[in-house]
Amino acid sequence: MTIDIAVLFSGGGRTVLNLLNHIEAGNLDANITLAIASKDGLEGIDKLAERGVEVAIARAQDESPEIGDSRTIAWLEELRPSLICLCGYLRHLQLSPWMEGRVLNIHPSLLPKHGGKGMYGMNVHDSVIQSGDAQSGCTVHFVDDFYDHGEAIVQKTCQVESSDTAESLADKVFQLECEAYVEAISKVAHELKV
Repeated sequence: MTIDIAVLFSGGGRTVLNLLNHIEAGNLDANITLAIASKDGLEGIDKLAERGVEVAIARAQDESPEIGDSRTIAWLEELRPSLICLCGYLRHLQLSPWMEGRVLNIHPSLLPKHGGKGMYGMNVHDSVIQSGDAQSGCTVHFVDDFYDHGEAIVQKTCQVESSDTAESLADKVFQLECEAYVEAISKVAHELKV
């Protein structure tokens, strides 16, 4: 059964593009029924438009982030998708009761390590390398009221080599993310029977 998902992003949109690739290849039985960019001017807006995905833009550059947050909630409330997937979304999403167990996030480390406010993108990979961790990876988890805190659904790991930089580690972890998010969405959809 095809699952309706909303995707929220704050950057280049490559996680959304990965989901689209898997949907088009028949690896993920889903429809992206809503795509929300946290603000205008993001690279991902044009990339998704090129793939035929219309993007709702939560706020203009000159508007406050809170205005964007309230628009985002209103759009989600109106549509009530089966799943909401955060795809490099850098705003805190205020959960309504109906969203419990339906909001997923992907994080580029093995949570609970290297998570929390401000831990995104290269900040995470720098932290992993500076900590001397032998392994890194990614975590898809349920979203709750705290950053990078909810129950893990899928984790995938890779070795951290002594030669790795934050950039090379980011590339390895993103390859894992491409598989992990699809696996987690399918697993949650099956459990929700949607």
